[in-house]
Amino acid sequence: MPHSVVAAVDLGSNSFRLQVSRVVQGHPYTLDSLKEPVRLAAGLQPDKTLSEGSQQRALECLERFGERLRGVPRDAVRAVGTNTLRVAKNAPQFLRRAEALLGVPIEVIAGHEEARLIYLGVTRSVPRAGGRRLVVDIGGGSTEFIIGRGETPRHLESLYMGCVSFTARYFPQGRVTAKSFRVAELAAAAELQVLMDRFRDGCWDHATGSSGTARALAEILEQNGFPGQGITAEGLQFLRDRLVQAGDPRQLGLAGVRPDRAPVLPGGMAIMCSVFRELGIRRMQTTESGLREGVLYELLGRFEHQDIREATVQAFLQRYQADPQQARRVSALCLALFRKAATPEVFRQYAAYLRWAAALHEIGMSIAHGGYHRHSAYIIEHADMPGFSQPEQAMIGGLLQGQRGRLAKVAPRLARREGWLMVLCLRLAVLIHRDRSDLPAPRMRLEDTPRGFVLHLGAAWLARNALSQANLEAEVRQWQSLGMPLRLSPGSTARRRS
Repeated sequence: MPHSVVAAVDLGSNSFRLQVSRVVQGHPYTLDSLKEPVRLAAGLQPDKTLSEGSQQRALECLERFGERLRGVPRDAVRAVGTNTLRVAKNAPQFLRRAEALLGVPIEVIAGHEEARLIYLGVTRSVPRAGGRRLVVDIGGGSTEFIIGRGETPRHLESLYMGCVSFTARYFPQGRVTAKSFRVAELAAAAELQVLMDRFRDGCWDHATGSSGTARALAEILEQNGFPGQGITAEGLQFLRDRLVQAGDPRQLGLAGVRPDRAPVLPGGMAIMCSVFRELGIRRMQTTESGLREGVLYELLGRFEHQDIREATVQAFLQRYQADPQQARRVSALCLALFRKAATPEVFRQYAAYLRWAAALHEIGMSIAHGGYHRHSAYIIEHADMPGFSQPEQAMIGGLLQGQRGRLAKVAPRLARREGWLMVLCLRLAVLIHRDRSDLPAPRMRLEDTPRGFVLHLGAAWLARNALSQANLEAEVRQWQSLGMPLRLSPGSTARRRS
């Protein structure tokens, strides 16, 4: 049922932000917001691990956020992590501690998914404009670029450069010189070359800068001789000259320079100057809306059964020319097995992922039939899938890898009981529907008992299907070899528990 209050948590590379909104006629209106300059990207060490100090700052912040979220239903909150958590090698260990304090799961989203959500947040929060819109979002560790028309993004890119990482790399101790600024601009220009074909001047009609860096630059220009213009090329040149002259952003002496933004201003400015020059931008309007608003609108869409993940799965089925009838057969059976074997809570939490895995289980056949389950898993784990987070793609990929073949190869990915149960349901559905016929599936029931899994299947059906019986017996041996007992119980399949 839709909630009257929803919340989004953005674990950015520069700042952590929490937004709590009330829902009125399908739109979120801010009730409360919190922001803390955690500077997570500054704690990324040469070995790509997060320093203990940066983790501690982040955890203390999330503990405060968790306190604010105590009155908000768990399924009305979505927390996302961005670039630094994408690249940090010890992110999984940090996230376990972070989720315990925040009280909700944290999804690490891919760069293209972050760009899509930013565009959704911008287009739903600013006046509609005709033509093609370019959106640029300079974050702490990455910069996202989107071109779209209306509410539909056409081109999405995410580059590994941000205000925190560039400041640390090119302006150590906050010292700014004409040479260091030019080096930073050239480094940004080199990164931008990969998207010039689709994002150069002429590919879009008007530009919008979203979130922190863009808003900070616009506010400074607004208060220093460039009122009502947003960000302009002339204004950036003015700020560039003043920053080089001051030599330190904290000594800039201009109105509008916030203390929390000053330490990372040089890196953000160098990136923005290069973006303007390389993409041919003369003027950019700005908005505070971006990722958080996109997360909220996406969350509301899921409540209204407008989940973009459903559209993504259908698009993948078409792209990889998977057999839709076989997908429906396997999906129906594995969900029926899962519904009876899982607790109601586990079913509600994981049924959609099992259904998506069943729908996508044969997409790897577009590469080769041999080992198609591995190809399917690889595609799902490495493709850009709008609406899905990286952990969600990894979960579905694990199910696809485990749908057939040796269980020992997928065992390292299955730490929890419900994961094993989902793999078993999918394997059984794939096995039973191996003939790809439209004949009804046999009456069968799966139980998850303290002594192991039990599959109840009619003895008469087994007698008529010798190949399936042999395959099921081989399946039993595989599970038992891993210490996960599976027992085949020929006989009545009537439900034994209410």
